[in-house]
Amino acid sequence: MLLTDHVPPTMPTSLEGRLTTRVPIEADVDAVVALVTADIRRHTPDGAADEAGVRSRMVGLKSWARRQVVVVPVSDDGSPSLDQAPVGWIALEDRATGRTNVQFVIAEDAPERDALAAALLDWAVEVGGSFARARGVERTQLDADANELDTDRGRLLQAAGYSMVRTWLHMRRPVDPAEADQLPAPRAGTRVRQVHRHESGLPIAQDVRTVHRMLEESFADHFNSYRESFAEFVQRLIENPEEAGWDHWWIAEIDRGGVWLPAGGLVAAVVPRTETLGEGTYLEYLGVHRSARGHGIAKALLNASILDAIERGRTHVDLEVDDDSPTGADGLYGAMGWESFERTRSWHSSAPTHPSRLLEPPPQH
Repeated sequence: MLLTDHVPPTMPTSLEGRLTTRVPIEADVDAVVALVTADIRRHTPDGAADEAGVRSRMVGLKSWARRQVVVVPVSDDGSPSLDQAPVGWIALEDRATGRTNVQFVIAEDAPERDALAAALLDWAVEVGGSFARARGVERTQLDADANELDTDRGRLLQAAGYSMVRTWLHMRRPVDPAEADQLPAPRAGTRVRQVHRHESGLPIAQDVRTVHRMLEESFADHFNSYRESFAEFVQRLIENPEEAGWDHWWIAEIDRGGVWLPAGGLVAAVVPRTETLGEGTYLEYLGVHRSARGHGIAKALLNASILDAIERGRTHVDLEVDDDSPTGADGLYGAMGWESFERTRSWHSSAPTHPSRLLEPPPQH
């Protein structure tokens, strides 16, 4: 088994012979889930990592869109340890043309923690540059997120040259069964429906394409919008087909001269119950096509999600919105009963393209 990345991170001199990196294996998953959970609980006491999601990113189908390493102790023979728990993990996702997502975690008690973080984030620039070359662009944007209360992560990102560029509001609305008969119907000339599905439960292709088109064209004028091809969109769906939740997909339509045309789309997911909250619904993407704005499409989609949550016995509906949304979406959500309960921040840096390292002459010893 190939255990090392072809161009691995350069460990700080002070850690040479103590820590090294290798590619993740199945045995690393539980330890990394524990690291991510501890990181989350810096700001959310009852928060926890999604074990299935981390597993898929590390060793499952989602790992194919990522380049990643874990930080592990060095074995007696000088090789990366296979039986000691990782103290760090970094994954770079080739998210879209010109955009690379950065996810990392380092144990709070890891030796030389700041230097280790700097080494891993330097490696992110190397990897981002290779993604840019493969995409045929001059550079890629490096995106990392941090909870507003997680000043430690913000400090590490800032030290690595990242800039805080945006704040996101995480909003929650409780749902009450008594509301079921009070929610308004869509305006005349508009309607909302779930995606049509085959007997197998899979959605029909036209509706999958419609949702993709609604989201891409709706967000084209929004902050940090990077075009995601339909093939990339579908690939993300089939990485976890059992989690796609097709019964949580809605399409809004508008009557244009007797023809019902797509006007918006909504993709949602289940929020697992916690020690303090019951099961909820999370609105992952909600887009109203620019040609249909001003017709109550967003409200109709939101009301459909509220009614669906009530019918499923859920306790709340969560969503995330840009604090500087050009459409004033946060005002709409507030007027419909959503309230902010936490904030996260986007941190950006960039990585220039570089020639393939495989074409470079081998190092001289």
